[in-house]
Amino acid sequence: MRITMIGSGYVGLVSGVCFADFGHDVICVDKDVSKIEALQRGEIPIFEPGLEQLVADNVRAGRLSFTTEVEMSVAASDVVFIAVGTPSRRGDGHADLSYVYAAAREIAQHIDGFTVIVTKSTVPVGTGDEVERIIRETNPQADVAVVSNPEFLREGAAIEDFKRPDRIVIGLNDDRARGVMTEVYRPLYLNQAPLLFTARRTSELIKYAANAFLAMKITFINEMADLCEKVGANVQEVSRGIGLDGRIGAKFLHAGPGYGGSCFPKDTLALAKTAQDFDSPVRLIETTISINDNRKRAMGRKVIAAMGGDIRGKTIAVLGLTFKPNTDDMRDSPAISVIQTLQDAGATVTGYDPEGMGNARLVIDNIAYADDAYSAARGADALVIVTEWNQFRALDFARLKSVMKSPVLVDLRNIYRHDEVTKHGFAYTSIGRPMNGAEL
Repeated sequence: MRITMIGSGYVGLVSGVCFADFGHDVICVDKDVSKIEALQRGEIPIFEPGLEQLVADNVRAGRLSFTTEVEMSVAASDVVFIAVGTPSRRGDGHADLSYVYAAAREIAQHIDGFTVIVTKSTVPVGTGDEVERIIRETNPQADVAVVSNPEFLREGAAIEDFKRPDRIVIGLNDDRARGVMTEVYRPLYLNQAPLLFTARRTSELIKYAANAFLAMKITFINEMADLCEKVGANVQEVSRGIGLDGRIGAKFLHAGPGYGGSCFPKDTLALAKTAQDFDSPVRLIETTISINDNRKRAMGRKVIAAMGGDIRGKTIAVLGLTFKPNTDDMRDSPAISVIQTLQDAGATVTGYDPEGMGNARLVIDNIAYADDAYSAARGADALVIVTEWNQFRALDFARLKSVMKSPVLVDLRNIYRHDEVTKHGFAYTSIGRPMNGAEL
C-alpha cells in the first residue's frame, strides 16, 4: 500500500520505516528541512537500536523516502498517518493538539480519492472527531475515514515492539477503513498479532489508560521501596513475590528514581486533565503524578543523606542521564531533578551517559561532561547511578576506588548487591533494601 507518514520524529520515523520493511511504499514528511535533509543523507536524528540500518536498507530498496512536500505524497496515498508531537501545553497541562490539527488542515487540501486518515499520535478522547470536522470543513468534497491507531512503542525496543506487538488497536467509526487497516497490518499475521477493532473514542482512551496504569505500577513499587527501607524489608523480593502472581505480573515493578520520558509524564497529565474536563476526575492518576514529581527530588536528597547530610563543596559523579537505557531521550529524565537538587545543595556535578550527552547539554546546565564512567568518577566524593545502562552493570570497583576521592556509591537502580560493592571498601546505598546488606 501507499502510505504517507506526517511527522518524522520518534513515532513517525519508527512506524514509517517498519511499514516500509513490511513491503509498503512509505513517504515520511516533516516541515523541519534540516531533519529531512539529514535523513536523506542517512543521518538518523534519534538513537534507537537497529533503526539506522533499517532506514538504510529500505531507502536502498526504494520503499522509503523523505520529503518536506505534503501535496504529492498525500494525493498519491491510500493511508495518511498523523504522527506529530502532542506535548503538554504550557500553563494547563492539556495535550497540545495544534500540530495535529494543522496536519489535518494541510492533508485535507491534497486528498485525492478515498483516503484513510490515521491518528498515530497520542491524543485525548474526541480528537478524531475534531480531526474529521477540520478535514470536512477544509475540503467538503474529501472522501475520508478518520481512524485512531495509537502506538505502543518502548524507546530502546521500538522496532521489536512494532514488529511483534502485544496488540494493534484500531478505532474507527467508518467501516470502510476496516479492510484498509487490515491490509496495512497484514504482514504481521504470521506473528498472530491481535487486531483489536473498537470505536474511535475507545481507541483513544485505551492508550492513555495503558500508560497511566503502568505509571501507577511504577509509582506503587517505589512507595513500597520507601516502606521497605523503614521496616527492613527488601523491595526486590517484594517485587518478585507479588510479580509471580499472574494477576499482577513482574513487569514495571522495579523500584527506582521515578518515571520519565516522552510518554508517561505527559500522558498521565493529559488523562487527568481530560477527566477533569468531563467531570470524572481520576484521583489515582492525579496522586501518581504528584508522587512521581516529588520522588525525583527526593532521590537527590537520598544522595545527600548517603554523604552525611552536607555536600557543599563536594563533587558528585552521575552515571546515566537519559530517562532509561538504549535511548538518547532526556525528556523528564529523573537525572535532571536529581542533579538540580545536588547543585542546589552546593555540589559540583560531573555526568556521563553513553548516548544522551548531546541532548543532556540542552537541558542540564553547569555540569562537567566526561568521556566515560571512570573519567566522571575521577576526584569525585560519590558516584550515583541514575540510569541502568548495561555499561554500568560491571564496573571495575578497584579502578573506581583508585580514582575517586572517597568510595561512596549510591545505586538508584539496584543493579548491584550490597556485598559485592562493600567488599571493595565502598559505602553503598540502594533503593528499598536493608542497609546492612541482608540480601538473599
